[in-house]
This record gives sequence, C-alpha cells and structure tokens, in this order.
Amino acid sequence: MPEYVYDAIGIGIGPFNLGLAALTDEMDDLDILLFDRKKEFDWHPGMLIEGTTLQVPFFADLVSMADVKNKYSFLNYLQVHGRMYHFYFLEKFHIPRKEYNHYCKWVSHQLNSCRFGYEVTEVSSYEASEGEFIYAVHVQNVNTLETSTFLARHLVMGIGSVPAVPEHFKPALGETVFHSSEFMEKKPTALQGKSISVIGSGQSAAEIFLDLAKEQEHHGYHLSWYTRSNGFFPMEYSKLGLEYFSPDYTEFFYDLPQEKKDKVIEKQDLLYKGISAETISEIYDVLYEQSIGNQRSPLHLQAMSEVNQLEMKGEVCLGKGRHTITNEPFDFESEFIVLGTGYKQTVPTFLPESFLLRYENGRPTITKDYRLMTKDSNQNNIFIQNGELHTHGVGAPDLGLGAHRNAVIINQISNREEYPVQSHNVFQSFGIAKQPALTTN
Repeated sequence: MPEYVYDAIGIGIGPFNLGLAALTDEMDDLDILLFDRKKEFDWHPGMLIEGTTLQVPFFADLVSMADVKNKYSFLNYLQVHGRMYHFYFLEKFHIPRKEYNHYCKWVSHQLNSCRFGYEVTEVSSYEASEGEFIYAVHVQNVNTLETSTFLARHLVMGIGSVPAVPEHFKPALGETVFHSSEFMEKKPTALQGKSISVIGSGQSAAEIFLDLAKEQEHHGYHLSWYTRSNGFFPMEYSKLGLEYFSPDYTEFFYDLPQEKKDKVIEKQDLLYKGISAETISEIYDVLYEQSIGNQRSPLHLQAMSEVNQLEMKGEVCLGKGRHTITNEPFDFESEFIVLGTGYKQTVPTFLPESFLLRYENGRPTITKDYRLMTKDSNQNNIFIQNGELHTHGVGAPDLGLGAHRNAVIINQISNREEYPVQSHNVFQSFGIAKQPALTTN
C-alpha cells in the first residue's frame, strides 16, 4: 500500500472536475489527482456538429465564475491563441461548441494532475488514525492493464452521465439505429440512406435535425422528426428565468421537502430541456428555403407523437407509436434512426454499497455542500459533481454553476475560504422575503 496521501482524488475528468483541477493548480498546499479512462479530454465528440454553440455564455468556462483572474479562463485562452480581436469582432456570448472543447483540451494539457487512460476499478477505505479514514483508489491503465493504488483524504465524483435509451428501443440498436451521442461518427453512413428519422424533443434532437435538413438537399433522403412533446417549443431564456441557474435558487430548492422537489422538477423541462430559439429559427429558415416555388420538401415534423416500438425488418426499421392527444396510432419506416433521448446519471460500480446512504427510491443522499452521505461518519468526504439534480435542482448539470460548486468543494478540502462564495447573486426572491415596514409605532 502506498504511503503518500493526496488531499483529494477526482474520478472522471469532464468539465466540472477539470475546473476543479484548474482552480487548485496553483494552490501549493493542496495536492489533487484526477483519473479518466478516456485517452484525452473530449467533450461529447458525437455532438460536435458544425455551427453548434454552447447554451451558456463564455463566462461559464472552467474557472471565471469563481476566479476571473485565473490563467485558465477562456479569455486567457483566446489571448494565448491570438484570437482576442477575432472574438471581439464576433460579438457573441455563446461560443462554438468545438472551440469550448478545444479550450478544455488546452487546459487539460497543462495540468499535471490529470491522468487520462486510467480507469478506476475499485474504491476502498481504512482508518489511518483515530477518526480519520483514508480512501484507497485502485486504477488500471487501459493500455497496459497494469494496476496501481493511490490514497486520498477526499474523493470528488465527476463521472458524468451515459446515453439514455428506452428499454423498448434497445433491441433495434445497431449501426443504423443509434443514440445521438454517436451522431458524428455514424453521420457519413446515414447520409447515404434513403430515409432518416430523428426521435426526441430536446436541443440535441433539434441540432441533428437541422444538420440533416441542411444536408438533405444534396443527398435526397427523406427526413422525419418525431417528438412526444406538445410542440417544438423554445427553452426558457429570459433574463429573470436564467436566475434559476444561480446559487440562490439552488439553496432555495435544497431546503424544500423531497416530495416537493420532485414535483417542481417535473414542471421545469423548458428551463433545461427545451430547444434554443436560435435553433428553431434556423430550422424554420431551412424549411422555408426548401419550400420556395411551392416545392414539396421531403421533410416531416410531427409533435405530440410518442414512438413506443422499433423493430428491424431487414435493412429497414419499422416504428410504431401513438398520438398523445388523439390516441391515434401511426407507423413509419426508416433506414436510419437517431435517438435524441437524452442522458441519465451513471451508477458508480467501484463504490461499495456499504459506503452509501440512499433514499427509498435508490437515489443518493447529498448534503447542501455537495457531500455524499455515507454510512460511516468521518471527516473525509466524497463530493458529487453533476449527480445532485434530485437534491439541488436544475442547475446541477449547468456549466455556469460548475465553478461555484467547485469553490464550495475546494473550500471544504482546504479547510479555508480559498474562494469567497456570495450569498446573494440575483434580483428576485425565490422564497418569502421580509419586507420593510411601511408604518411605525
């Protein structure tokens, strides 16, 4: 067993744990290490569609919302790459998704704490001294298969999410029926088909439909889009609506009873699952362009339509569904089907079940300051990155809150206020605020 103990080990290197590494890089008294089984940082490569942008402003980089002077900010990335004036004249807050990915790679290449190509296979713990537990993280090199063990006082879980595919779609999965996360890899083959269908209601489905609609004129396939949503509606993006992605709303939401939280989240889809107004506008422009001269374009959009069965018949997939309002059944055929069915939280198989306290429905118990509650009470913590939607609300997966959450976590690991955390960040009150008295006695 190795003797050196790291202050924290991060498991998974997505944007959130990469931000943790960036914010602690120059803290001489804090030593952290991060592992990821991928060979390098690559943020949703299957969805790096030409022309797509982040849905949050560039300030939602890895560090700026906690430390705007940090050398790993997006603005410093632009300066280092000689792109400041290009970005200045661009006059856009929402940067290309491809550039965000390149920015994150640039940061990861500079951080010695990031170890790619290592998969965490098991985590165990033991009592090193009275009242202090040490976590032993067992990792395997994905190339050599050699195993190693590293010790840490704290863990930071940033393992992200995995593609969500409904059970009734899984038998049809293959080279021609696939999740949106594989789109860029399988797009060249799909373009050669005679028909493509997109199933889903969110931003990913919309971006894929738009990309295929632009290509359709050159390839001649029939393109369809099915969604069970009541329409192709825009995501809420008003200024006061955006305040829901703030530490203030997170704190308000956390203090609600869990039953109330679940009901609130059910009604907030358009805060984080809708389609950007810009994407909807682009789709409409393509539809209009292709209809000039009353041309009948081979494009089909159908809302209020739940697809409940996919079955392969030779090289064609047969889909069956029903209209959610009229209950009328419908069916369709398509050579290729792209499933924009979203993502779900992955369950870490390397954590012993004995570590965890869970709600009755199997979800983990997480404190307001992002600690995973364990059955053994000790001073060493397991922190959660983007696994707390059920406890902290819609801001959990939002890039704009990543630096704030890291500030809260780093302050606990370092036992000091390394990064000040503001208590008031928005204009509105989410709870009942005390109003000043209008009369005096």
